[in-house]
Amino acid sequence: MFGESFSLFRVLGFEIRANVSWLFLALLITWSLAEGLFPYAYPELAPLTYWLMGLAGMLGLFFSLLFHELSHSVVARSYGLRVRGITLFLFGGMAEMVGEPKEPRVEFWMAIAGPIASLFLAVAFYLLGAGMHAAGVPEHLAGVVYYLGFINFLLAVFNMVPGFPLDGGRVLRAALWHLKGDLRWATRWASRMGQGFGLLLVALGVVSFVAGNFIGGMWWFLIGLFVHAAAGMGYRQLLMQQALAGRSVRRFMTANPVTVPAETSIRDFVEDYVYHHAFDLFPVERDGRLVGHAGLREARQVARGDWDHTRIGEVCREAGEGATVSADEDANEALERMQGQRASRLIVTDGDRIVGILALKDLLHFLQVRSELEKG
Repeated sequence: MFGESFSLFRVLGFEIRANVSWLFLALLITWSLAEGLFPYAYPELAPLTYWLMGLAGMLGLFFSLLFHELSHSVVARSYGLRVRGITLFLFGGMAEMVGEPKEPRVEFWMAIAGPIASLFLAVAFYLLGAGMHAAGVPEHLAGVVYYLGFINFLLAVFNMVPGFPLDGGRVLRAALWHLKGDLRWATRWASRMGQGFGLLLVALGVVSFVAGNFIGGMWWFLIGLFVHAAAGMGYRQLLMQQALAGRSVRRFMTANPVTVPAETSIRDFVEDYVYHHAFDLFPVERDGRLVGHAGLREARQVARGDWDHTRIGEVCREAGEGATVSADEDANEALERMQGQRASRLIVTDGDRIVGILALKDLLHFLQVRSELEKG
């Protein structure tokens, strides 16, 4: 969503990742606490003390966001939903769930778990701060803990706004789904609420900016744009999932795809395949069996003077699980994998034999045609 993400660690079996945008947020929070909030609340401390307090506040927020998203993930897993991992990014965090819940109560408990977790942390931090104050711990140290309690309270309240894809919007969707029994209808109205809330935040940002609150106005404006876009994207994602429901990769794959013999020289690979077909991934085969896959990146790794006597089979990448898919796999899962990996093609295999190619453009063309027909 915001560029590359990198893996940090695993917790309870979930991979925790941080988007590069999170680094900007971490620096901004640390700076604003060290140069703004804490000096205002606790004057006449050493500058290093403020920066250490700011760092502690940022790490506490990191823990709070992670705890919030872990609560979603644990509940989702308990109901059989698969969670690819948790990614922290510019506007908070996101548990990356595969597919939609099967019934309203699953959606409800999965959504409400996050705000409950944040409220729990708010109370826990407040009690810890009160205990530190009673024990005679310096006031500014207890202040950092009180700050984290307040932030978690705000996080719970903000997330309960009834607009998709916020947690409150998911609770609203669960209620509408339960009342009418139509997930698509419920998602459409919850998304409209989310888009409306996003526009309200954008307007608030503009007003704040005009009033002279430049930093606050910028943040409200950006958060509003994000909520508005995410609400619309959430509804479109559901439409895509429903359109592909019950369809396998076999329905969309191209049989007898273009393959490259492993003994092909790099020069012939570039001239006869890359230039001619302009694909970003070619299956590399030997006697009909998959050896790996290659593209422009593999060709560029070889010096031009070595193109004639270097074989593509020598430099191709191994075709691991990320680049291959079974013909009988659910098309929705294949599409989610392609989007997650930013891949435009997957090699369809039966064991180690190549049976086809699944191209993202073919899936998107089907979805576009279906959307146009439904409009009519």
